[in-house]
Amino acid sequence: MADEEKKEVNLTPEKSEAEIQKEELLEAAKESGVSEESLREEDKFTYKKEDITNEKAIEKADANYTAENIQVLEGLEAVRKRPGMYIATTASAGLHHLVWEIVDNSIDEALAGYCDHIEVTIEKDNSITVSDNGRGIPVDIVAKSGLSGVETAYTILHAGGKFGDGGGYKVSGGLHGVGASVVNALSSLCEVTVYKNGGVYYVKFINGGKITEHLKKIGDCDPEKHGTTVHFLPDPTIFTETTVYNYETIKNHLRQMAFLNGGVRITLTDLRPETPVSEVFQYNGGIKEYVAFINHGRLPVNNEVLYAQGAEEVTLLDGQKERIYAEVALQWTDYYNHDGVYSFCNNISTKEGGTHVEGFNLALNRTINDYARKAKLLDDKSSNFTTDDCREGLTCVISVKHPNPQYEGQTKTKLGNSEVRKIVSTIVGDYLQQYFLENPAQAKLIVEKVRLAANGRMAAAKARESTRKNALSVTTLPGKLADCSSKDPAECELYIVEGNSAGGSAKTGRDRRTQAILPLRGKILNVEKANEERIFKNAEIGNMITAIGAGIRENFDVTKIRYHKIVIMTDADVDGDHIRILLLTFFYRFMKPLLDGGYVYIAQPPLYKIDLKGQAYYAYNDEQLEKLKKSLNLKPGYPFQRYKGLGEMDAQQLWETTMDPAARKMIRITVDDAAMADKAFTDLMGDDVQPRKDFISQNAKFVQNLDI
Repeated sequence: MADEEKKEVNLTPEKSEAEIQKEELLEAAKESGVSEESLREEDKFTYKKEDITNEKAIEKADANYTAENIQVLEGLEAVRKRPGMYIATTASAGLHHLVWEIVDNSIDEALAGYCDHIEVTIEKDNSITVSDNGRGIPVDIVAKSGLSGVETAYTILHAGGKFGDGGGYKVSGGLHGVGASVVNALSSLCEVTVYKNGGVYYVKFINGGKITEHLKKIGDCDPEKHGTTVHFLPDPTIFTETTVYNYETIKNHLRQMAFLNGGVRITLTDLRPETPVSEVFQYNGGIKEYVAFINHGRLPVNNEVLYAQGAEEVTLLDGQKERIYAEVALQWTDYYNHDGVYSFCNNISTKEGGTHVEGFNLALNRTINDYARKAKLLDDKSSNFTTDDCREGLTCVISVKHPNPQYEGQTKTKLGNSEVRKIVSTIVGDYLQQYFLENPAQAKLIVEKVRLAANGRMAAAKARESTRKNALSVTTLPGKLADCSSKDPAECELYIVEGNSAGGSAKTGRDRRTQAILPLRGKILNVEKANEERIFKNAEIGNMITAIGAGIRENFDVTKIRYHKIVIMTDADVDGDHIRILLLTFFYRFMKPLLDGGYVYIAQPPLYKIDLKGQAYYAYNDEQLEKLKKSLNLKPGYPFQRYKGLGEMDAQQLWETTMDPAARKMIRITVDDAAMADKAFTDLMGDDVQPRKDFISQNAKFVQNLDI
């Protein structure tokens, strides 16, 4: 009996494979910052793996796209009165947003499986034409509105073919149905031509969406021809700041769309230059080519860009079934940053990440640590690599297609669907596990990269701790800082000024209540190349960190910043430009929420001064100088001063031209496309010389007044 009792006491039931996987998942979740509670949310859903051998055919929507697919939620009201509610701003970003809305409609046709070519043209008058070869907007009558499908989509807010089971799209980026109608409402002219069922249909809207004449058939076309052409001219009474489109901004956005939709050809043409410019973007490799593009100029750790894809059918709590597709491309390089993960849902950039990124982090952490231990690349005494270790030097693009995405907040910047976490985690985990087993040499290189990151993290932690008293935890502000008296961050401004001379003028001329001055001595460290130990020991960087008062990197808390305007004020010469890019590189790598929140500005001091009859006149560029000469009726050869540096201005001049809120000009710095920004900082400030040579050769023709 004693033996039997002893036997029962020592008997431990073996854990099932599912239990072991769950424990590993929880361990990885702790490292990735995902709560156990959110993981339990996944258990509520039923999953079924889907065949993805012909993904485009599976995702293809109903070819019979008619007015019955158009559902009306509410009428178009108040868009012109409150455009900021729909496009955020009527400045340049809002102007370009109009293009994104119309292009997104064409991209949705590509997602539905019916469009493979989109043409975008910037006309001579800065109007925009977007053409696609999709199914064509429905031209028959929508029962609820009594208007044609075209007129309904373009005149009624929240009307479109993207709602409910009867919608014309299985997957769509624009789920609110406001794009076309908002563009129409904010345009002085909008024309829509539809090629459908062998006919050509046309409708014209003016002055914010007023129908001049209802949709009518204006001709016949080849029955095989189909698609939609939209031509619109933004209303200058709405976009009062500018109605001029930036070619590079549109180009970068369209190139990203082409990467995210492999195989779709997007043509951009600019008719404004004397010699029109045209470029074609088509990437059959999709996001694999996107990762390779971002990593251009960096030394890869693993030779090829890794690529995983998969789809699962999810049964929701209400019994409804949804099919979710995910694809991930990734590659490690000899780089230092761990912010190289770019995520998208239905082609919309999710800048704040979300459940798809959480699932990726879980799989990455779990798989690398598991392989490293099994391959004896990580001994039993060592702690697990962290997710940041695994992501250092990694460039990754995650793209999810979801028929019913849920976003946290109104800005579509963070995906909230809990079922997506497990799908991405499974797809990435299974792929990496197989890749590591089949490619042990490459796997070892990746693990060694992660190990170096872990060693660097621990060394940086020691360096950070040793310098914390001088940088992050100093209770007294830097002695060089002339602080303002106000304690309200919303009205406080920090001017980071090049040189002690300009700093002295700025301190004398400023508004002491709201404007603080921090002079820089020379150029700060290039954080793109330096290791963290050197960075934290740099006095100028330490002064900035302390003055701003919100920490750095993962410990940066934007709610603690002491100033809501951080203004870079440097000379208008090569050295000034270099200091600006060094500062922007530092903010992007160590305080990115500053840029995301629009808290960073570039001061615009004048370039020229004309003294006439005891009065000083200023011009900020060559064009303004010529206009000023004409308005003052100056004779040819009349003397004027060109400022080479801020130090040439006295305190009163600096206040009047550059610091007075009532008269100054400043450029607000934002980051709309993180991937392009990341690549730009790498090209301009990284170790590889060739990208800088290419940049200089392409842009040298634009340089004026070069001081050498």
